[in-house]
Amino acid sequence: MHKIKYLVILFVFIFFKIQAQQVDSMLAVYKENFQQEKIHIHFDRNIYKKGETIWYKAYLLTGNDLSDYSRNFYVDWYDNQGRLIKHTIAPIFQSSARGQFEIPENYMGEWLHVKAYTKWMLNFDTAFLYNNDIRIYQINNNVQVKANIIPTTSINFFPEGGDIIAGTTANIAFLANDKNGKPVNVRGAIFNSKKQLIDSFLSIHDGMGSFTIDAEENESYTCNWVDEFGIHHTNNLPAVKNNGIAINMQQLDTKVMYVLSKNKQETNEFKKLYVIGLINQQEVYSVKINFSTKQKVVGEINTEQMPTGLLQVTVFDADWVPVAERVLFVNNHQYEFFPDVNITKGLGKREKNILEIKVADTILSNMSVAVTDADFVVNEANNIFSELLLTGNLKGYIHNPMYYFSNYSDSVKKHLDLVMLTHGWRKYNWQDIITNKTPKIDYPKDSDYLQIKGRLSANDKQQYDLITVIMQSKDSSKQYLVIPVAKDGSFNQRGVIFFDTVKVFYHLPSSKNKINNDLIAVKMENGLQIIPFAKTIQPKLPSIIWNYSIVDSQLIAKAKAMAAENERLQKIYEGSKLKEVTVYAKIKSATELLDEKYTTGIFSASNNAYTFDIGNDDRALASLDILHYLQGQIPGLSMSITFLGANGTEDANSSNSSGLNWRDGTPDIFLNEMPSDVNTIQDLQMSDVAYIKVFKPPFMAASGSGASGAIAVYTKKPSEIKEAMRINKNYILLQGYTPIKEFYNPNYSITQTALPDTRSTIYWNPYVLTDKKNKLIKLEFYNNDISKKLRIIVEGVNAAGQLARIEKVVE
Repeated sequence: MHKIKYLVILFVFIFFKIQAQQVDSMLAVYKENFQQEKIHIHFDRNIYKKGETIWYKAYLLTGNDLSDYSRNFYVDWYDNQGRLIKHTIAPIFQSSARGQFEIPENYMGEWLHVKAYTKWMLNFDTAFLYNNDIRIYQINNNVQVKANIIPTTSINFFPEGGDIIAGTTANIAFLANDKNGKPVNVRGAIFNSKKQLIDSFLSIHDGMGSFTIDAEENESYTCNWVDEFGIHHTNNLPAVKNNGIAINMQQLDTKVMYVLSKNKQETNEFKKLYVIGLINQQEVYSVKINFSTKQKVVGEINTEQMPTGLLQVTVFDADWVPVAERVLFVNNHQYEFFPDVNITKGLGKREKNILEIKVADTILSNMSVAVTDADFVVNEANNIFSELLLTGNLKGYIHNPMYYFSNYSDSVKKHLDLVMLTHGWRKYNWQDIITNKTPKIDYPKDSDYLQIKGRLSANDKQQYDLITVIMQSKDSSKQYLVIPVAKDGSFNQRGVIFFDTVKVFYHLPSSKNKINNDLIAVKMENGLQIIPFAKTIQPKLPSIIWNYSIVDSQLIAKAKAMAAENERLQKIYEGSKLKEVTVYAKIKSATELLDEKYTTGIFSASNNAYTFDIGNDDRALASLDILHYLQGQIPGLSMSITFLGANGTEDANSSNSSGLNWRDGTPDIFLNEMPSDVNTIQDLQMSDVAYIKVFKPPFMAASGSGASGAIAVYTKKPSEIKEAMRINKNYILLQGYTPIKEFYNPNYSITQTALPDTRSTIYWNPYVLTDKKNKLIKLEFYNNDISKKLRIIVEGVNAAGQLARIEKVVE
């Protein structure tokens, strides 16, 4: 008999141990394969008028790390009636994307709603997609505030841990707000079913507060409360449960203390409990608790070595059914890096400013800079800290989340814990985890940019090894892709990046028998595809409370004043424009003309590069190849040649493999803006090369960090391609990424104009990059005609996932 009892106990022990190991294993699977992305968008400012351009830079994280899940970034722009105005798509470089939106000239709304996401984010709760509202002021419209309208106020109660358990002391938080989610101050009292006063309460921050009650079995509680408008209300508290686990938590500097308690009448249930703590979907705490002879258990979680983020603590019964849950914010203050921002100011009319940004760290930093008229009131509700560390992880509207990162005082910590108690969080489907079930993935990761693929066949069954695809943009610039053809005639080019609509032609090499290209058929699979744009993703608006802010009269007044000043200066200009005006313009160099002719997208956007006009350089024709030519032109660039034998070891009598080294790293290679390698460009004839652009590190289009720069080689447009284009007059139209517009940054030292300059955004730069070799960046811009005080905002991330935000006002 004792042996059977021992075997039963042993079996139960082994069973629960295996279940615990399965939970740990599945949590690791979720962390490795199902991390959820979150987004912060840095806008150049927070208020615009119709006809203006909204500039933005997006940053993407998974947990506390830079996201490498996605390559394509989607933004939907809605009017304030929820109608889609435009769907835009941008390529993601270094876990970030940039773009712009031009507000229609005829737009009459007072708000724009922005929804941003990646495909991967659509696999999970849509409440975590990025949503934001942008204020649009109408110059000729005066905002009329309707009088005598009292907002409707509601209140919600949130027992700590999830339920009110009889026989325990329940800590209950509350949140009062209006129909738009804005906080409302309240006060009230709690009564039991006998109308006896149990406790009173008062909101202490943004409509939030808490109170405690000693919950009794078979008892119900009522709340009588009054809002800040003097309206009286009555609500019932959540029902008391006779069975369950109550959790009370207190956060200290380096640890969290918790108390688990149950109804003292409970004797047969909850004899064994499991407690698991997670941060960023990673298990950071796990313990098994024997609860058979106790009503209360005290536990401690050491948080000193934990990363900054939301700590989700879940309590399970012996069958791994969750019975209580609590979330806290752990802040160990290691989430920041600190750029040093200084400016040589020029606040006079059209005066020059020099902005210096220095990052002492040796790892790559990726930042964006906005300089605006400081009299425009900046939205202090959200920033890169609050969006990536707080609102990107919680459901529901959080009022003024930036406040919780304003300082580290005890009062702010207490108010932040009220947010933790009153808002939803990312909940696992624990039943799926227990049963080893993973989330359903309808949208796989965007692991690549665009692809061009198709199939060809020849009437004479001739085999072709290559097909040349010519993409012609609207400005007649062309991009040439030489794509290998498989034995079955299929071809596929990955990693293609182009913007707007292009015409696509093709060319096949002539055979010895001079087969006419008219005899070649190019059969497309569902047309010449661009992936992932085969299906445009326009998800429905989620059920959220839009962030309609209270009208800021100071902000609107300043915006209208600047618009009026612009109109006044424009009238002065119109009255004097017949007078003689001298315009000083810079004549473009030969390499600048080549840059316009050959480069596109991010390859044309960067001016931090060495450029070479090969066709007009006698040294180029005298050089053995591209590598030998560049070695004498680029400081610090060296070339190595390794002779390899048949077994892969070095052998001076065998074939060779070349390599490049620049500033202790290997630069990325591009041929006609497509990823290539050293051996490929070394095989090119110098007479076939038109232009070379060597980008100083870091370079954002590189496949890695871009910390060693890049070399882009452009070949001449061969005559046979022109012949092919003349023969193959048919083309296919393809839609690429949304066109990128460059911010207008006038250089008044070169060009002067009598046109009034009343730019509200004086400078915008979405990509300011530093690394161990380039720690200091100098940026130049010129003031407008009217601003006397400038606001500089720098936001960014580094390769370690740390965040930065610097704000300075210059006057």
